[in-house]
Amino acid sequence: MSTAARRSRPNPPPAPERRGVGAGFARWTRRIVVGVILAAIAVVAGTAVRVWQVARIDDWSHADAIVVLGAAQYSGTPSSVFEARLEQAVQLYENGVSDTVVTVGGKQEGDLYTEAAAGKNYLMSRGVPGDAILAVEEGTDTLLSVEAVSREMHERGMSSAVLVSDPWHSLRTRTMARDAGLDAWTAPTRTGPAVFTRESQIHGIARETGALVWYQLTHGSADFPYTAAQ
Repeated sequence: MSTAARRSRPNPPPAPERRGVGAGFARWTRRIVVGVILAAIAVVAGTAVRVWQVARIDDWSHADAIVVLGAAQYSGTPSSVFEARLEQAVQLYENGVSDTVVTVGGKQEGDLYTEAAAGKNYLMSRGVPGDAILAVEEGTDTLLSVEAVSREMHERGMSSAVLVSDPWHSLRTRTMARDAGLDAWTAPTRTGPAVFTRESQIHGIARETGALVWYQLTHGSADFPYTAAQ
């Protein structure tokens, strides 16, 4: 056979690639991992949107109690974060939203006052009668505070509450309060460090998104550090 004839013959097709069980398993594992990651991103993004949406709700409907979530206090003086919440509670009380204001929060090691006591003293200095204030001196995080308030309110035959905190904290406190058996809605403060800057707003949404996802997964509390000025 001539050299020209040999060159004219087509090359044989390549042998088919052999795909064993291991290759198929690896392919499905990658798909599952990608699917889990995408689902997690969707959950986190959806939660962040809900945190933002509920932060915009300001419901002044009549309730059995106005509940002020505690924050840092210094020797009985509320921090700027706590003061903003208390001022919102004063406005709600003066507008007849409820005849009862509940302050809540225990104390850290070395503190002379509980958050609840500091809040009650502040409210009294702003003209709210002492007998209209219930100080629940328990709770070192949001979940424990909400559960303590729920117990105290139910013992007194009270079941509805308007919750006062920072806007970004609203969805998590409302979720926890409803899980604890309260008919709860929110009227957050619109002043204070939590809403001062765009940076503090973004931080608040990110913080509460993570904390709420954790609560939904574990029904445990995760009060991440708050970096806004106190």
